[in-house]
Amino acid sequence: MFKKIVLGTVSLLALFSLAACGQGSESKDTKNDIRTLTDAQDHKVEIPNKPKRIIASYLEDYLVALDEKPVAQWTVGEGKIQNYLQDKLKDIPTINYDLPYEDVLKFEPDLLLIGSNGSLEGGKYKEYAKIAPTYVVKNGDNVTWRDQLEDIGKVLAKEDKAKEVEKDYDQLVKKTKTDLKDKIEGKSAVVLWVTNNAAFMVADNRSSGQLLYQELGFEVPKLTKDISKKATADFSQVSLESLSQLDADYIFLVNSDSGAEMFKDPLWSNIPAVKNNQLFEFDGESSWLYNGPIAYTKMVESIQTVLK
Repeated sequence: MFKKIVLGTVSLLALFSLAACGQGSESKDTKNDIRTLTDAQDHKVEIPNKPKRIIASYLEDYLVALDEKPVAQWTVGEGKIQNYLQDKLKDIPTINYDLPYEDVLKFEPDLLLIGSNGSLEGGKYKEYAKIAPTYVVKNGDNVTWRDQLEDIGKVLAKEDKAKEVEKDYDQLVKKTKTDLKDKIEGKSAVVLWVTNNAAFMVADNRSSGQLLYQELGFEVPKLTKDISKKATADFSQVSLESLSQLDADYIFLVNSDSGAEMFKDPLWSNIPAVKNNQLFEFDGESSWLYNGPIAYTKMVESIQTVLK
């Protein structure tokens, strides 16, 4: 009898021990709801798993591509938003691009994603980090939208989704190059942006320039090559006199100033691509001025439409 009692007691103790181990594991899992990642400025950031209230000013393209919605979206002043994303973000309130502390607090974020080092000047990082975990995404001249997508995918534990987005985009580019082979091979193209009666040309390795020349395979006009050597931003101002010598087969025009006086100038109307009706116009609400997988996808689709 005594032996049975001892055995029974040992069995109960073993059960209690297993239960305790189970509770300890569960507690550990709760702690693992936070991952520590190192951002582009070497901050060690405690990232919550499955954040619910994200602010990612000017990075909304990436969130939407990864099936996430921010709690607030980028704007400049009144009404200047990324219109090409509004089928997914139409009900999302805006927050000014410079992320005022009071406004950030109001939205009670559980994660802040910052897209450029320059936006953190003046000790802003410490202030933001007091509000929510703040992660600086890869950025800089040599950082592509793919680099940023993969970095954000890592932060959100959606690396597989990021790879899927890139794969879908690559397939679209490949199909476009095949379908439009006779319209692309041996043809040169340029992207111009007109705003406030001034023209700006995209550099050959930035934004839509990288898409045209590196991915789709259009040839680079001489003027674009010259502009690109000194480019410090995606778009560089170019004079109408220079444009009159533009040797591009196609012009993709992002027109933010449809009433610009320059369009009435003979120099403009004598640009070869304009004379040959090979100018394709998009309004300032299109995706051509932005970066990200959705922006680039829409650019490729628009090229398909006008050149088919």
